[in-house]
Amino acid sequence: MQASAVSETARLSSQEPEFTESWEARARRFGLGLAWSLKHDGALGAARIGAAHLTALATPDPGLPAADAAPLSRTGAVAVARDLSVPTLRSAYARGLYPFSHALRPKWLSPAERCIIRLADFHLSKRLRSHIRKGTWRVTFDTAFAEVMRGCAERRPGQAPLTWITPTMMRAFQAFHEAGDAHSYEVWDEEGALIGGGYGVATGACFTIESQFFRKTNASKVGFSTLAWHLDHWGFRIADNKKPAEAVARYGFVTVPRAEFLTLLEEAPAAPVKAGRWRVEADAARVAAWDPKLHRRAA
Repeated sequence: MQASAVSETARLSSQEPEFTESWEARARRFGLGLAWSLKHDGALGAARIGAAHLTALATPDPGLPAADAAPLSRTGAVAVARDLSVPTLRSAYARGLYPFSHALRPKWLSPAERCIIRLADFHLSKRLRSHIRKGTWRVTFDTAFAEVMRGCAERRPGQAPLTWITPTMMRAFQAFHEAGDAHSYEVWDEEGALIGGGYGVATGACFTIESQFFRKTNASKVGFSTLAWHLDHWGFRIADNKKPAEAVARYGFVTVPRAEFLTLLEEAPAAPVKAGRWRVEADAARVAAWDPKLHRRAA
């Protein structure tokens, strides 16, 4: 990395992150979030979620729901998330649950289907391999976690100014990152500017992708491919994108029933495959030449 990128990385890493939101932005998110829920959860689902929020105000916290709990809505919400502490998040992800919400308290989601890839089946196109091989951009891990979350929360072109990566979520996942469970990848251009990245959660041999963003075309592709190389070589078995998305379809992600995903979680080692802060261990040429099947035969 160039000196400018190194200094920028050091600056971001040394700052104490602040996660705030103006009242105007909060009110806009609340209104748009309710509209989103009516559209995607359905009127009945939104009503059930509203009732769950009222119940949460009047009753003690019952703890985490079962991963196969009956959903409250079409999006897979199964309960209100009252606690986003590190131990609770760790237990939730081990059960296949994850927090999500645009408005009100977060909900625990466990959708009927999950979008995953077995890393042995990861696919890199010739075009993407060629782009990675150039080594134009530098990829790092765990050097600017807060900045990556903010980048993921930015408004996307052509979309409403609505994000589920709220200040509450940012604070929770920053703590999760500091505990060594949540990780980020960063992509820096020649001038040392952050042009793409993503973050997610490591649970045993599963890596759950939370969000990705890019400010230059192909930035997130280069970064995520570099991350996937490391996940495979460190012994991870699957990557979980939670729900289908065009951004990951090109790699070979497939949709599986919730029961199959939970079985994969149970079969994977419970202990972290790669504990602590992560560092990049492969250069661009090695990532571009990666063949997951050959790597497994060699192992």
